Amino acid sequence: MVLKRTFLKEMAQMPHPQKISTRAVSLKPSLTLAIAAKAKELMREGKDICSLSEGEPDFDTPDFIVEAAIKALKDGETRYGPAAGDPELREAIALKLSKSNNIPTSSENILVTNGGKQAIYNLFQVILDQDSEVIIPSPYWLSYPQITKLAGGQPVIINSSPKEDFSINETTLEAAINDKTRLLILNSPGNPTGRVMKRKEMEIIAEILRKYPHVSVMSDEIYEYLLANGERHHSFANVAPDLANRIFTVNGFAKGWAMTGWRIGYLAGNKEVIKVATALQSQSTSNVCSFAQKGALAALIGPMECVQEMAKSYNFRRELLSNGIETIKGMKLVRPSGAFYAFPKLPPNSPNSVEFCKEALDQVGLALVPGIAFGDDRRVRISCATSNIIITDGINRLKEFALQF
Repeated sequence: MVLKRTFLKEMAQMPHPQKISTRAVSLKPSLTLAIAAKAKELMREGKDICSLSEGEPDFDTPDFIVEAAIKALKDGETRYGPAAGDPELREAIALKLSKSNNIPTSSENILVTNGGKQAIYNLFQVILDQDSEVIIPSPYWLSYPQITKLAGGQPVIINSSPKEDFSINETTLEAAINDKTRLLILNSPGNPTGRVMKRKEMEIIAEILRKYPHVSVMSDEIYEYLLANGERHHSFANVAPDLANRIFTVNGFAKGWAMTGWRIGYLAGNKEVIKVATALQSQSTSNVCSFAQKGALAALIGPMECVQEMAKSYNFRRELLSNGIETIKGMKLVRPSGAFYAFPKLPPNSPNSVEFCKEALDQVGLALVPGIAFGDDRRVRISCATSNIIITDGINRLKEFALQF
C-alpha cells in the first residue's frame, strides 16, 4: 500500500503532455502575420529585406484622432465600459451606415469589437452550429475558413475564375447551397485580389438568396474607402434591403484611417443576433479599450480629407505595383481596383506558392505571401501598403528572381 502511494505520488509529479482540443489542433496561424514577423526579424539581424507582405497602412493615424484618445485618457476614460461599445460610438456608427451606406441602422444593431476579425469571430460563434456550412468564394481572406472551423462550421469553398475577374458564378453558388448552408461570405473590396464587386453581381446573388431563407450573408467591407478612380463601393445590405434581417456587415477603422493597432471594428445587423454576440463578448474580452473608442468616434465625426488623401496615395501605388508586375515575364495579373493588394499568377515553370516565396526571401530578400493561404497555390499576394520606393525595389527584386523560371 505504501509502495502504491509512493508510485502514485511520483506519477503525479511527473510532467505529462497537455491535451489540446481537436478544434485547436486543426487551427493554422495567420501566414501573413508569420511572414511579416519573419521579415522584420531578418531586418533586425541586418539583412537587406524588402517586404511587400503586410496588409497594414504605412501612414500614421491622423493627429485629430490621436488627440481625441489622449484627451479621453486625461479625462479619465480608463474604466470598464458597456460590452457592446461606447453608446456615443455606436450611435455614430449607426448614423454612418444609415447616411453613407444607405443601410437604415440604429445603435441596437451595432456591436463594437476588437477589430474586424473579432466581429467575424463573434458572429460565427453565435450563428453557426456544429457542421453548419459556410460558403466562401475563393480567393478568400485567409482567416475566413479558420474562424469557421473554430465555430464548428464547415468551409465550403467555391472557386472563381480570373477570366471573369474573380466574380462569383451564380450557377456555382446555387449548386453549393443545401440544408446545412448557414452563411455566405462576401468581401468587397477584396483581399487578396483587390476586386470591387459590381452592383449587378450583388443583385444576382440577392436574387438567389431570396430562394433560401435559411442562408445569411456576412459582408466584409473593411476596405470600402480604398477604391480606384471610377469605382464605387456597394454595401450588400443596401443592394438587398428586403434581406437586411439576415445580412451582417463587418467593418472597422484599421484600413481607412490607418488605425490597425487600435483594434476597433464593428458588427452590424439583426438586433437579436447582436444581443447574443454582445453576451458572448461580455464573457470573453468585455469592452473594447475605452479611450481608443473615443479616437474611433473622432474618426467618424471628423473631417474625411485624411482618408481621401490616403486613398489617393494607394491609387497611385496600386498602379505602380500593377504596372510593374505586368512587365515581369510569365506573370499574369487581374488588375486590382480596390484595397492595396495584387494577386498575380506565378510563371508556369515556378514552384508552388510556398516554395516560390521561400526562395524569393532567401535569394533576393523579398517577402511576399503565398497564395495557398488564400486558396490558390499558383499565385502570391503582393501588398502596396508601403512607399513608392519600396514598391519599386520589390518589383525589381521580383523581376530578377523570376528570370530563372
